Amino acid sequence: MDYKFGATLPTFTSCADRYCLSGYGGGGTNIEEMMTLASGVPDLNGVELVGNWHINDDNVDKMKKLSIENDLEICMVAVDLWTQAKWGKGSLTAQDPKTRKAAVAEIKKAMDWAAYVNCPYIDVWPGQDGYDYYFQADYIKVWDWMVQGIKEVSDYRDDVKVLIEYKPKEPRNHCFLSTVGKTILLLEEVGSENVKVLLDTGHASSGFENPAESIALLKWRDKNYLEYLHFNDNYHLWDDDMLVGSVHLPELVEILYWLKRTEYSGWLTLDIFPYREDGVGAATESILWLKSVFNKIDTIGMSKIDEVLSANDGVESTRFLREFFLGEC
Repeated sequence: MDYKFGATLPTFTSCADRYCLSGYGGGGTNIEEMMTLASGVPDLNGVELVGNWHINDDNVDKMKKLSIENDLEICMVAVDLWTQAKWGKGSLTAQDPKTRKAAVAEIKKAMDWAAYVNCPYIDVWPGQDGYDYYFQADYIKVWDWMVQGIKEVSDYRDDVKVLIEYKPKEPRNHCFLSTVGKTILLLEEVGSENVKVLLDTGHASSGFENPAESIALLKWRDKNYLEYLHFNDNYHLWDDDMLVGSVHLPELVEILYWLKRTEYSGWLTLDIFPYREDGVGAATESILWLKSVFNKIDTIGMSKIDEVLSANDGVESTRFLREFFLGEC
């Protein structure tokens, strides 16, 4: 299948962490430089922007022009519901109704920006919507507020889809939208064709989900909830946002197999933070891993992998993976 490869724009900046707030150097120092770096990645088709970081009311014309000049689509506009102090105790699920109203307005604003730059998606990751302590949240009320907020934005305009991204923790110790099951529950309650799911493989993995199983559930029967993917890697303990293929190779093979089996045809976007690595090199290598595994699956053939699944045998599965990576011994 023909996939489009994207990358978040921070891939090409000087990535900061909480120990080195200025970043470790090597990336672009402004949006023009970041876009230029992104345009140097082979097979990269688009970039993902964060609202208020990279796109705002004052620069939408500039971003549209930069997108054309660098031959890169804007594949996503993420809504910034996590970096401002006003979201500290929640955005869509904040106790204060004025804060909830402001969160809905922020999402609608991102939808307008996305439409202006010919982007079909916005990413709603309610990272500050959660809790840190027992007896801190009214679990029933917050779910009502979450559903109400997403319903409202889903009706705002039909040319931009609202994609929901889930994550088990960070910045809160417990995020309300923490698993694929909870996210499916939200979509079923909202009941809108304009609301789908963005699956971040690293978020699923750090929550001890198997991303391949999550993909299967999101595409189960006629649901077709999966619309977009973020790719990265981690050690299960945290959302490390490492290069694709750097840790979990068997997991990556199964993810891509299930994307082909469920006929997924959306974006494959890198959400990586190459703190000490060259961003262009990190993105290039990550895309090569995705392409190489897809090509190997095509060479082996889906029917052969189907036979391995049908055997329901751990030895046969392990033999398949050994031969996948090392060939016949």
